[in-house]
Amino acid sequence: MMPRLSAADAAALVGSRDRLVIPLGTGQPKTFLHALGERDDFRELRVFGGLLTDLFTVFTRPGVELLSGFFGPVERGLRAAGHCVAFVPADFRRFTRIAREFAPRVVATAGAPPDAEGHISLSLHAGATVEEIQAVSRDPDRLLVVETSPHLPRTFGLPPEHTHSVHVDQVDAWIESEMQPLALDEAPPNAAERAIAEHVCALVPESATLQTGIGAIPSQVAHRLAEGSGGSYGIHSEMFSTGLMELHLAGKVSNQKGLYDGVSITTFALGSRRLYDWLDAQEAVRFLPVALVNDPARIARNRNMVTINGALALDLAGQVVADTLGGAQYSGIGGHEDFVAGGGFEAGDISLVCLPSTAESAGEMHSRILAELPAGSIVTTPRHQLDVVVTEFGAARLAGLSGPARAAALAEIAHPRFRGELREAALGGRVAAAPSAR
Repeated sequence: MMPRLSAADAAALVGSRDRLVIPLGTGQPKTFLHALGERDDFRELRVFGGLLTDLFTVFTRPGVELLSGFFGPVERGLRAAGHCVAFVPADFRRFTRIAREFAPRVVATAGAPPDAEGHISLSLHAGATVEEIQAVSRDPDRLLVVETSPHLPRTFGLPPEHTHSVHVDQVDAWIESEMQPLALDEAPPNAAERAIAEHVCALVPESATLQTGIGAIPSQVAHRLAEGSGGSYGIHSEMFSTGLMELHLAGKVSNQKGLYDGVSITTFALGSRRLYDWLDAQEAVRFLPVALVNDPARIARNRNMVTINGALALDLAGQVVADTLGGAQYSGIGGHEDFVAGGGFEAGDISLVCLPSTAESAGEMHSRILAELPAGSIVTTPRHQLDVVVTEFGAARLAGLSGPARAAALAEIAHPRFRGELREAALGGRVAAAPSAR
């Protein structure tokens, strides 16, 4: 083990020509990344990661390229400013392979302070970097940087195979900091989000296994279920949120789901400071690599799996656009398709794609349900994966319906202002697929 280093000294170990892998979001070592931004000597530093949680100056430096698997506000801002940021199209579970083939010399991650035996919990993120963390720790020619902070919770995996930790003796550069993880405080839901959550909750059976994605609608669903009369839920979710914590606190989680019984399963957590405090030493929640959590076959093995994800738009054929706006990258694919597919395999499972019926642009209302996707649209999830679509006007069950019947069902949950023209399009058969990147 290398002695504890300052962030600046650890950053100096990165070559001017090098390859670096960092985790998604809450797994990022923020002090280390800020220290990299103090350097201006990079000639070819390539970084693979996703969902930056701060504006790190290093990604504005000449000679630095960021390959991101998931855009957030920081990536969008860097791209708009003309910096070298590119999107890597892949769902989250494929990040493991991408990180391996990227062949980084350096892997940097965040963790909780080591326990009495020297084990550093990987805290809020397992994701796709666990395999590379282990590989780098075994290779003397590669560099493992770990930043620990007392503000990061100590969380657990499922040992012995998945310890969700690294020992201090495996670390090449150990930084101790006061880094605070990104905390998201939930905004109050609007009327459309509340109505969508009501429709979703009506579809969730007793003892369902739940997955909730990021955003106001999944969060509102979790809160309503916590307040409702149902219970005995299981949790198998890519992201563990504040809403899922509320389900635990309400005594609504039994986790008798047929797979990983007794514990809630996730691969990263993102939410409020209260969530992070609750997760500290919390044995009811276990973090596993994303290749396991997001495997559609494993997802389908859960009892009465209900997956809840969002979308930006879809057409009457059922093609879903969830990560681009006007053909430009807005967010990322994440686990969207994994859970849409995995939640529709078995009898009793329900895969829900939720979206408000309209969006506003330049003061004008537009329908999110379209007769056809505009040219240049990029499809996140193909039509054959779609099970149930929910707007504030109801739920359309699409699985097993013919093309025209699906189109008619989708038209009925559109905003009344656009419903007539969509009904006409459905009757006229104008539901052909627009060109896409898939």
